[in-house]
Amino acid sequence: MAMAFTLAGSLAVQAACPDYQTPQQAPAAPQPAKKSFRHFGSKLLSGLYAPWHMVHDSMVAAGQSATLVGKFDYDALLHKDLEDERVHVYLFGSNMREWEYLGSQLTDSDGKISLPLGPRPIGEYRVRMVVEGDGSAVEGFLSVVERGRDTILFDIDGTLTINDFEAYADYAGLKTAAAFYYAPQMVQAYQQKGYQIIYLTARPYWVTRDAREWFGKQHLLAWHYRSNPYADGPIPPNTEQHKTDYVRYLRDTVGLNIVRAYGNALTDIAAYGNGGIAKADTWIIGQHAGKSGTQAIGSDYAWHFSSVVASTPPAACQR
Repeated sequence: MAMAFTLAGSLAVQAACPDYQTPQQAPAAPQPAKKSFRHFGSKLLSGLYAPWHMVHDSMVAAGQSATLVGKFDYDALLHKDLEDERVHVYLFGSNMREWEYLGSQLTDSDGKISLPLGPRPIGEYRVRMVVEGDGSAVEGFLSVVERGRDTILFDIDGTLTINDFEAYADYAGLKTAAAFYYAPQMVQAYQQKGYQIIYLTARPYWVTRDAREWFGKQHLLAWHYRSNPYADGPIPPNTEQHKTDYVRYLRDTVGLNIVRAYGNALTDIAAYGNGGIAKADTWIIGQHAGKSGTQAIGSDYAWHFSSVVASTPPAACQR
């Protein structure tokens, strides 16, 4: 639990570190009773194409309500929405011993559900959504955090991966994208030091499945992962605004202390600055490294890991 200590003559309480273990140790996944689809077209869709569902990861401050959002469609290219069909929602996480059933909803005309969730205890949670008609399921994550939690923010394409999605729209090769040398080790080191890890990308929401698979291959946790919910095509619109808005949300509404932010593009530099992250804490790799007063990273993360990350003190949290 939290540990009290004296600082500058006053009594302070050290917050808990992120609980990265519990969601990975979930009991057997729940599966509701399978029932017929409400519509024949849905049954046909499910029979012809593979599910390509996703859950938007959500992060809120302690005491705030969350909304769990799922998107249900079929086929990696077609992305045909599953409309007016029932989806069941479950939750498991910190200080829980079994999955909790949260209820069900019918998908809307965009194949989405939005389930309001009242305030939950501080912790990390696994969200599971299951389509009643065919049993196809998808998972995402909910983080409930204490204000002031030390956080490291990462862009993905061209930052952790060598190829730049935004420049080339290479979503088809996302699963096999090469990581920069020592990029996975860098992320793992920050996690082991107790920092909250957040991935903020301009990728459209419908490549979430590929992204989580890529993180798994790198032996990295695929959460908290925030894609662009407004992008429908391969070239995401309003990248800078999307990232600016979410950085401001994390700092102003959730209350995170973003210690460092990593990127590679001019939109990253602008969004991080507009969101209130200092240039001294903004680290850029690639052709724009060091621009606009940011901190430059070389051709990979080997030197940065040994000279900066390794000597970074642990996050101000109690394990």
